[in-house]
Amino acid sequence: GDWDFWTDWKDRRLWVTVAPIVAITFPAAVQAWLWGRFRLPWGATVCVLGLLLGEWVNRYFNFWGWIYFPVNFCFPSQLIPSAIILDVVLLLFNSFTFTAVAGAMGWGLIFYPSNWPVIAPLHVPVEYNGMMMTLVDLQGYHYVRTGTPEYIRMVEKGTLRTFGKDVAP
Repeated sequence: GDWDFWTDWKDRRLWVTVAPIVAITFPAAVQAWLWGRFRLPWGATVCVLGLLLGEWVNRYFNFWGWIYFPVNFCFPSQLIPSAIILDVVLLLFNSFTFTAVAGAMGWGLIFYPSNWPVIAPLHVPVEYNGMMMTLVDLQGYHYVRTGTPEYIRMVEKGTLRTFGKDVAP
């Protein structure tokens, strides 16, 4: 959903928890099928690569081709490191149960650090017309769109957001 589309909605609280939980379902299913039928240990990685290809086609043609949003404003999450960890856990321990527990935990724990190098430059504070905000908030103001992110930005008053994690009163 919106947590994976927009850089200004890849927030530090909900995106980190919702996106990995939702994103693990199909890679885990493909991994279980490929391992159970063919003993191939790369099911999650292949599934994520296919998802990533489809997401980039979507981002390019829909977001850039039709409405001209910059690609760095709507890039998909990086799930490849998470998928590799999931596949390696299954390959090393040969257990669906252990993979479901330890592999899924590894999937979730590596998600945020693997995406942070791409998102970090967008959380740099800037001054714009006398207001302090991040580059992400500035992008959101210049590329206005309808839907939840803009509504939340209006409620939180993006300029009141601290550089920690909460909205300042």
